[in-house]
Amino acid sequence: MVDSDVICNGGINPYHTPISQAVITVPAGATVTAEWHHTLNGADASDSSDPIDASHHGPVIAYLAAIPNATQTDVTGLKWFKIYEDGLNTSDQSWGVDRLIKNKGKVSFTIPSCIPAGQYLLRHELIALHAAGSYPGAQLYMECAQLKITGGGSTSPATVSFPGAYSGTNPGITINIYQTLSGYTVPGPSVFKC
Repeated sequence: MVDSDVICNGGINPYHTPISQAVITVPAGATVTAEWHHTLNGADASDSSDPIDASHHGPVIAYLAAIPNATQTDVTGLKWFKIYEDGLNTSDQSWGVDRLIKNKGKVSFTIPSCIPAGQYLLRHELIALHAAGSYPGAQLYMECAQLKITGGGSTSPATVSFPGAYSGTNPGITINIYQTLSGYTVPGPSVFKC
C-alpha cells in the first residue's frame, strides 16, 4: 500500500521500459474496455485461471490521472480520480472480478465527458481479497494505459495519490470475505461523476 509499485505495476512485473510510444486516442464520454488475462500472452482457453484465478474475488476499479506526456517514464506524484468501480453484489455475493471472469477478462466503462482534453494514464485495477482477512493479505493487480482524451470540458475532479489512497485499515482492504456480507466499501474515493 505504501510502495510506488502500486502506481502502474512494478516489482516482478515492472512498468515496462522502454515505454511504448502508443497513445490511445479516446473522446471524452466514450466507452472503453479494459482486458485482463492470466499472462501477458493474452487469452488462453487452455488456462483454467484465465483471465484470473476464480478464487481471487474482489473489486474492479479504474482511475485516470492527467499527465504532461503519457509516454514519460516517471509516474510518481500523479493525481488520480476514480471513474469506475464494481464491488460486491450483496444479493448473490458476487464480485466485480467474478463478472470480469464471466465476461472473459473484459470490463467496459465510460470516460467522463466533462474532464479536460489532454494526455492521461488510465490505471485499471483488480483487488483480490481471498487472503484479506488480515493485513497484508489483499493482492493488488494493476496496469496503466496511455490515453489522449479529446473533447471534454473543464471540470477538475478531486484526486488521490498512489501510494496513499489505500491503507491496511480500509475495510475494503482488510476483510474476511468467507461469510455472507451485507455490504462492502470499495477502497479509494467515490467514483467521479460529471
